[in-house]
Amino acid sequence: MIESNEQYLQALGQNAKQASYALANLTGTQKQALLSAIAANLTARSQDILAANSKDVAAARKNGLNEAMIDRLLLDESRLKGVISDIDNVISLADPVGTELESKLLDNGLRLSRRRVPLGVIGVIYEARPNVTVDIAVLALKTGNAVILRGGKETLQSNLALSEAIRSAVVEQGLDADCVQLIKSPDRALVSGLLKLDQFVDMIVPRGGQNLQRLCAEQATIPVILGGIGICHLYADKDADIAKSIDVIANAKVQRPTVCNALDTVLVHESLSDALLPKLFSTLSAQGVSFYGCEKTKAIADKLGVSISLATDETFGQEWLSLTLGIKLVSDIDAAIKHIRTYSSGHSEGILTDNIHASAHFINHVDSAAVYVNASTRFTDGGQFGLGAEVAVSTQKLHARGPMGLEALTTYKWIGVGDYTVRG
Repeated sequence: MIESNEQYLQALGQNAKQASYALANLTGTQKQALLSAIAANLTARSQDILAANSKDVAAARKNGLNEAMIDRLLLDESRLKGVISDIDNVISLADPVGTELESKLLDNGLRLSRRRVPLGVIGVIYEARPNVTVDIAVLALKTGNAVILRGGKETLQSNLALSEAIRSAVVEQGLDADCVQLIKSPDRALVSGLLKLDQFVDMIVPRGGQNLQRLCAEQATIPVILGGIGICHLYADKDADIAKSIDVIANAKVQRPTVCNALDTVLVHESLSDALLPKLFSTLSAQGVSFYGCEKTKAIADKLGVSISLATDETFGQEWLSLTLGIKLVSDIDAAIKHIRTYSSGHSEGILTDNIHASAHFINHVDSAAVYVNASTRFTDGGQFGLGAEVAVSTQKLHARGPMGLEALTTYKWIGVGDYTVRG
């Protein structure tokens, strides 16, 4: 008998929910042993994982995927070691499950408290990033949650190898392998089905582009954490240190341009244009960056002989994920803030200035998940924030915002302890 998509998803959901019950009651020591076993298993199977990833990369090149997507997909030995070492970081973090958030004795004699507990089952939909398979599974297990993973078809071989290593370690620790499940079919109908599996799944986390985010927001009958789209800005204020600002801008743009916290647009106070722009063009051009600029920026670039395209509303609203940078000259800090409010995705913004009043004004008026003063947007990351690996970067305001670590995968329940107390 051929199993339908609905039957397949129902089985995934039922198995995940059942597995979650045992996970929710693991001790901190048991969780540490489980994560250590996963790290050991991934290390032992590293060559198989890299071989599987090579198949995905070769298929991606054959199918014409761009270099930004291939960079996201690639797992070399160094990156895989980094993914595995991040597990040790998560092991070392305090386990939030069981933490008592508050406790009070009511006038009626009832002792009331709030205690952190796992969410239960988390569904994660992501695209061409195999490291997410490990990051999500580890964070979910650390917080006592079962997880259903649906990666992109581009990473299928990598995800199969990674998930099998993880599931094997789970079984070695005496737990149900279905604590971690991977949807193996590339059928897009399974995504829509997963979004409606509210009988079993407690939260959906989409990690991908705008189309995936919109699909989840429109179709899910389960709470969805939206985010991961980064249209990020840095504003060079009139009181910025030019040399230091260029270093920060270069880091935010060039260090890893294919990720969501990479810089997309730099806003420059007009008074700095003659001093800052020539040095910025020189520094970034040498590193392979191309430019889109406002009319004033383009006029300066043309005089300098720098190749630049004219920016539009569309390009200022673009998440580049490549070595491309938008530049706009602004009259003052409020003009910069207005631009950010118009085009930002609510991910990460920063001001470069030595003026404490300007930095306070910027912080108070820019409402994004992460706001920086004299720092690169590249810091918006669970590892950099000391959260361990991250589930996602949330750009919404309810439940979780910014890099989502362990606490974002928990909820709480009220516990009332009485002495056969009845309500009067």
